[in-house]
Amino acid sequence: MATSTLLPNSRTESDGSSVIRVLSYNIRSMRDDTDALARIISACAPDLVLVQEAPRFFRWRKKLARLAAASGQVILTGGATAAGPAILCSLRATVERTEDVLLPLTPGQHRRGFATAVVRFGGARVGVLSCHLSLRKDERREQAGMLLDRLAGMGVEHAIAGGDLNEGPDGPAFRLLSGALQDCRAVAPWGGEETWRYSEPHRRIDAVFATKGIEVLGCGVPLEQPGVTPADLIAATDHLPVLAALRVPVA
Repeated sequence: MATSTLLPNSRTESDGSSVIRVLSYNIRSMRDDTDALARIISACAPDLVLVQEAPRFFRWRKKLARLAAASGQVILTGGATAAGPAILCSLRATVERTEDVLLPLTPGQHRRGFATAVVRFGGARVGVLSCHLSLRKDERREQAGMLLDRLAGMGVEHAIAGGDLNEGPDGPAFRLLSGALQDCRAVAPWGGEETWRYSEPHRRIDAVFATKGIEVLGCGVPLEQPGVTPADLIAATDHLPVLAALRVPVA
């Protein structure tokens, strides 16, 4: 089920808090229609883009920089240095620090990592993390715990995490995260729900989470966001994006 009410636009409130838009998107190493991908990101007008499967190999920085420029963003951190996750941001963000984290490697599995940053929007200070969890159930659960530990160690009151969890809300990693953080889609449903179309039934395996002090104004797949078309969503990558509007209090 989709809801069509438009999300609030980004803004700084009179008390110094900020409404921000956060987009989480698995871009499949930009192997598909990158023009469609850029159009979707631009239409969502995000302040932060939590990317999964950013380019990691030959000229990966140039590829990610082209996508950022085409979609009105700049590279904040991540890419090959975080084993795939990356963060893009608008010029509205003031960057305090960044860190790319590689997770323990399980033999025979892909290397995983976190792209992390601390940024400010007006008087609001927020930690940010992009992740892509393992295909293995036990490893996903461990990585979800590492994610929570990483957020707790960032030295911020408010934090946002998002990414491709490779499991739905009934999975152990998803449950661990939604027990400690707000599952933004569950708190304030907006737009579409399922992000993975290549299974029956379709599944919600991509999500945005926020710490308890952040107000969730709406979250979901931007099916009816002006400028986002079904054709572009199909052409851009094999996942559907998740867009959230959040109000972050003054730090």
